[in-house]
Amino acid sequence: MAWTRTYDEAEPQRVNKWLAQSGVCSRREAEQLISDGLVSIDGEVVEDVGRKIQPGQTLVLADRATAKLDGTPTYLIHKPRGVVSSQPDPGQVPAARLLTRANLWGDARGVAIPQSGDLIPPVGRLDKDSRGLLLLSQDGVVAKAVIGPQSDLEKEYRVAVMGELTEEKLELLRFGLELDGRELKPAEVEVISDQRLSFVLREGRNRQIRRMCDLVDLKVVDLFRVRIGPLDLGDMPEGRWRPLTSAERAALIAGSAVAVLLVTIVDIAARVVSKMMGARPE
Repeated sequence: MAWTRTYDEAEPQRVNKWLAQSGVCSRREAEQLISDGLVSIDGEVVEDVGRKIQPGQTLVLADRATAKLDGTPTYLIHKPRGVVSSQPDPGQVPAARLLTRANLWGDARGVAIPQSGDLIPPVGRLDKDSRGLLLLSQDGVVAKAVIGPQSDLEKEYRVAVMGELTEEKLELLRFGLELDGRELKPAEVEVISDQRLSFVLREGRNRQIRRMCDLVDLKVVDLFRVRIGPLDLGDMPEGRWRPLTSAERAALIAGSAVAVLLVTIVDIAARVVSKMMGARPE
């Protein structure tokens, strides 16, 4: 089905930028769709990749455009503990091996089951001893949205720990720690119940939560990822999987674009305030 939307912003905007911010595709993908003649505005095929859409105009993506964007599937898995995310060592089970018809969760109609030999990389790893939401995909746009250098999507975890929990340790976990000589971004860390914490991160260093806890003398005994940006694991059983929908892909990309924009705005505002403070007379 063709994708249709009326532009309701106050100012004109480049088509490729608007499609990216709407979560439809990346800017590069939008430019390719325009070059292929698959984008029209008010019934006129867009030929200029620099074309701007005006307030009140309606943009339509042809059926072939949506088919192209849906051509590279992304899979959402509830990874069990003991399963590895990517290339396994001898005797280990890779997450991609869970992508069988027997493990498919939900409506199976129209869902293509990946071949056993398909190499489908993880989009953000989840180590062998951790469990929860894992994405597998060869979709470069999805990968950039989730783990690209500018990605600021939230990743949410439920973490069980051993050791004394103090407010001082919680404050350090929220901000003030370094890994590999680099300061960590602020994290949201809250106590859920006795010895159970909620972590919300905006970055993904190697074994980050486990290493953060080690630095404050806490030992992680269970780590469970429940959310990546707008994607929630929900009630999917362990070991099951399903394909990402077009709407979820769009929300993921749009969520990443909005997060990057907000971080940029905050950074600019901080610099302006810093300059203003520095310019104050003695």
